[in-house]
Formats: sequence, structure tokens, C-alpha cells
Amino acid sequence: MRKVMLILVVAALAVLGSSCNKLKARDHLNKGVQAFTAAQYPDAIEHFKAAVELDPGFASARLYLAIAYMQQWIPGADSPENNKMAQAALDQFMKVLEQDPKNTTAMASIASLNLNQKKWDEAQQWYEKLIAVDPASADSYYSMGFIAWSKWYPEYGKARAGLGMKQEDPGPIKDKKVKEELKAKFGPVIDGGLAALDKALQINPDYDDAMAYENLLIREKADLADNKEDYEKQTKVADDWVQRALATKKKKAEAKNKTGGSIVMDPNAK
Repeated sequence: MRKVMLILVVAALAVLGSSCNKLKARDHLNKGVQAFTAAQYPDAIEHFKAAVELDPGFASARLYLAIAYMQQWIPGADSPENNKMAQAALDQFMKVLEQDPKNTTAMASIASLNLNQKKWDEAQQWYEKLIAVDPASADSYYSMGFIAWSKWYPEYGKARAGLGMKQEDPGPIKDKKVKEELKAKFGPVIDGGLAALDKALQINPDYDDAMAYENLLIREKADLADNKEDYEKQTKVADDWVQRALATKKKKAEAKNKTGGSIVMDPNAK
């Protein structure tokens, strides 16, 4: 009988300890959020770390920890400390996905980390994973279009420079060998990027940044045209995208001026 009672007491203490840890974890989360809101990111990280140590299954605390690490990471700054911050963010986002495989915030953040580190293939893969979970993510499709342009443009610029073509020189590229090599290597990349941008604009017809990259990819693809007529047709399409982008930006600016930049509530929102 005494043995049974002892087991019950131990079990009760374990439950009580677990409950106490969860309360402490919640307190650290709240303090971490306050520090994060005040842009005191190192303090926020310490609170979030304490929260997940007390309650390893506390998914929201772990997500905040990952975001706090990412907030301190500076894209483009190549230093051991900065790289360490990016890796810490990535590690925590991956742990979030272990607990919640469909967490779109974690997936989008990992994709963004890779994008800003110019790890184009890894970023592409994560945006594809995100789209599988959230097919209406216009930003993911836009980012895939940007990745396509980022892969293609340096080689395109190098090829033109190698042929002595200035930026203002019209196309298409005259050297057939160079043009065919670019087509073979980057034709699918460009077409994939344009398809992604088209999808972004289907989801969000006012996505002016997507329009801008439609213009760039189509205009640069025109340099791979077989003849002057095709080149001019594609250039005209690119010009149309420029005008659409400018018109959309103007419309947004006018709408913002009318509302004074404030948020307009949707009366039908629930």
C-alpha cells in the first residue's frame, strides 16, 4: 500500500512540476515578446530560450526564438557572428517544423534565409514546399520569379559584355553560338520564372513588383530571339508590363493618399 501511495505522490509531483514549468515558460514568453517589441533582441532571445528549455514543446516560444535570431541577422554581412546568427535561426525554424510540419511562417523564413544568402536552389526548394502547403502564396511565386532572374541575369550580362554590347545596344544577340548556349542553359529557367510570376499575378493582380520582373525577364529573353521581328514583339510586351507596373503603383499611391496611409477596415470581415 505504501509503495502505491509513493508512486501516486511521485506522479502528482511530476504533473505539478510540469504545470509549474509551463507557467514559467509562459511568463518568459510574455517577457520575451515585450523585449522583442522594444527591439531588445538579445534580451528577447534569452527569454525565449528559457521558455523552450522549460517547455520543449512550446511551439510558439520556439518560433519567436527563431524569428528573434533572424531579426539580428544582417543579410550580406559575411562574418562568423552573423553567420552563426543565421544558422541559429535556421536550426530553430527546423525544430518548429519537426513539431509542426506545415508551419508556413517557418517555411517562408527558411526560404527567405536561403534567398538572402543567394542559395538560389535551396530557396527555390523551400518556396516549392511552401506553395504545396499554401497554394495562394503570391509572395512565394514572386520570389521564384526573382530567383530565376537572379540565376540568369549575371550570365546574360557577362555574355553581352563579352560581345562588346553596351546596355543600351538593341538585340537580339548577333553571335549565334553564344545565343544558343544561353538558350540551352537558361531558356527553361526564364520560362519557369515567367510562369511563377504569372501565377503571382493571378493571385494578386496588383502585384507591381511581379510586373517589374515580368518586364525584365521578357525584355532580356528578347535578346535570345531568332530575328529582329520577334525581338521587337517581345520588347513591346515588356514595355506593356512597365506601363502596367507604373499604373498600379500610381493607383496604390492615390489610394494611400485618400486614406492617409491608415488601415481601412473591411466591413464584411468576420
